[in-house]
Amino acid sequence: MQIIRGLHNLRPEHRGCVATIGNFDGVHLGHQAVFRHLRDKAARFGLPATVITFEPQPQEFFAPERAPARLTRMREKLMALKDAGIDRVVLLEFNRKLAEMTAEAFVQKLLVEGLGVRYLFVGDDFRFGRGRRGDIGLLRRVGREHGFEVENMNTFAVGDERVSSTRIRELLAAGELELAAHYLGRPYRICGRVAHGDARGRSIGFPTANIDLHRRVSPLRGVYAVRVYGLGDEPVDGVANIGTRPTVEGDTRHLLEVHLFGFDRQIYGEHIQVEFHRRLRDERRFDSFDQLQQQIRRDCAAARDYFQQSSNPEGNRP
Repeated sequence: MQIIRGLHNLRPEHRGCVATIGNFDGVHLGHQAVFRHLRDKAARFGLPATVITFEPQPQEFFAPERAPARLTRMREKLMALKDAGIDRVVLLEFNRKLAEMTAEAFVQKLLVEGLGVRYLFVGDDFRFGRGRRGDIGLLRRVGREHGFEVENMNTFAVGDERVSSTRIRELLAAGELELAAHYLGRPYRICGRVAHGDARGRSIGFPTANIDLHRRVSPLRGVYAVRVYGLGDEPVDGVANIGTRPTVEGDTRHLLEVHLFGFDRQIYGEHIQVEFHRRLRDERRFDSFDQLQQQIRRDCAAARDYFQQSSNPEGNRP
């Protein structure tokens, strides 16, 4: 998959594509349906299937304090787009210059001159350009002038419920990981590189792998039974905490800390994927590290029980 970073990196050889535009946070089942349709059109035209997306997301630029929790950081999104069969990603930095560009200039510079779009797939409520004045009507008018077709995305539903990034965030926050995974098309994961911590977990008998969330806000908070990929041929089960470690005075960082069962190897600098399976409890403050240690033992036991039951569901039936 080719990644083009910024309008200034578009070249004549990039002209001619079928494209869609959006944030695509989570790359959920609805997004995947869009991409299947895009790939079909791309095959029909004999052109690359192209996704145009933004970093940061527009709401993170305009109102960072009110921006929703990220389901996927950019690296995770790009991995998911590659897995979805996308040929090319145009990654636009959402900055003041882009925010001030008129809708007409955006279409002309990006879609017409830059990409030579032959077919465009967008949502009915898609708005763009300065003051969000551009819409699907403008795109269709320009499309008629320059010879590209514009089609609107249909709402994707599972049963009677619309699949959306907002709904998945709500499910994750409520601990409904199984239903969130159903809408995502896969269990929810957070990926990242293992960093050095303060070794406090090791000091109480529970060493942890520490991962920077690379998010202003996490969609998850609390303690979870997790399965970790990237440390060998087989995944490793464990228990994870996402939050600010309230028992540690003066620490306000949002961290993901994972204690791995039966694992004792140095993994600093390695890139891992933490897959969330069961929410165990809220994060809370303990009066002493001894109390925290006892609670972690209970969390580990609960996570082990969960994985044992999920791998042998018949063994729990009378």
